[in-house]
Amino acid sequence: MINVKDIVKGFKTPESRWARFGPYYAMFPLDFAFEVVEQYSNIGDFIIDPFAGRSSSIYAGGVLGRHSLGIEINPVGWLYGTVKLQPAGKSEVICRLFEIYSKRNYYKKAVERMPLFYRMCYCDEVLKFLLASRKHLDWENDCVDATLMSILLVYLHGKLGEGMSNKMMMTKAMGINYSINWWKKHNLTTPPEINPIDFIMKKLDWRYKKGIPAVFDSHVILGDSTIELDKIIQDAQEADIRFSLLFTSPPYFSVTNYYSDQWLRLWLLGGSEIPKSRKEKYKTRFSSKKDYYILLNNVFGKCASLVDKNSTIYVRTDRRDFTFNSTLEILHNHFPQHKTEIRDRPFRKRTQTEIYGNSSVENGEIDIIMSRK
Repeated sequence: MINVKDIVKGFKTPESRWARFGPYYAMFPLDFAFEVVEQYSNIGDFIIDPFAGRSSSIYAGGVLGRHSLGIEINPVGWLYGTVKLQPAGKSEVICRLFEIYSKRNYYKKAVERMPLFYRMCYCDEVLKFLLASRKHLDWENDCVDATLMSILLVYLHGKLGEGMSNKMMMTKAMGINYSINWWKKHNLTTPPEINPIDFIMKKLDWRYKKGIPAVFDSHVILGDSTIELDKIIQDAQEADIRFSLLFTSPPYFSVTNYYSDQWLRLWLLGGSEIPKSRKEKYKTRFSSKKDYYILLNNVFGKCASLVDKNSTIYVRTDRRDFTFNSTLEILHNHFPQHKTEIRDRPFRKRTQTEIYGNSSVENGEIDIIMSRK
């Protein structure tokens, strides 16, 4: 019998140790994810989240015995999600850690050519190790490499002593010039001396202390939902599968740019040394209302052909007028037989939408719950 309280409130079990894995902007609160899955689905049901983020919804579904499927376009979120659903064994990860570390000295010259930001952010030993990891970890195709890379991503930057970097935020990476100027202003121009083997081994010991989580038939796909859902629809039709719960939180209009927020982690995954504005569709902060509406309409339209007629649609969204009204209109169009309940979720603390220009009298998010019951 799963004790949800032990998972969402502490670190007593392997499920709780891995549940919060991966710092990520705008992530679902863990207790919220478990609450929704437990209330609106049954053991053995099929759940889908087309905007999975770090896959808290999928993890909750898997731990609670639901077939759970997510899609995430950002490789950082995808890695966090896919690894906590099925992490590799600790001994295999440690072996791979030492293999990568043994290659670090091939990158001495490369370190000397790195931009100033990296030399101020990481000591040479860490930077050599990161360059070796960036080159040799096949994180997209190998479970052991994915697990090790995801651990590196978690601790790539953070407070002094908590990450491998000079003092930084953990959830998101600040800009290059901002960071350099901040370090100079606070006399932090010399990064901390860290042995990456010792540092990562301590993190692995803590993470694996209770073992590996038991997660039932759950997966997250790396890709664009507007594309990946076509294949999912075909497979579901062939297997005669219908989803009973659509549980997601789409990106908010003109609020979050995950590729900007995670540019340093994306560098470790093979991205550019210098963050660049991305022009790929659906991979940036939305500035076009038309494109935003098209995305939500496309994704929810395809999801409508996957769900059971008695399904529940649970969508958490931004309370600002355009995001909320567009989402609600699209959901009504694609699920016309469902009854709608709106739950206001005001926050006392400052939220993303406030930071990025929410002028509403009240702040927070809104849950749209649609069902046939």
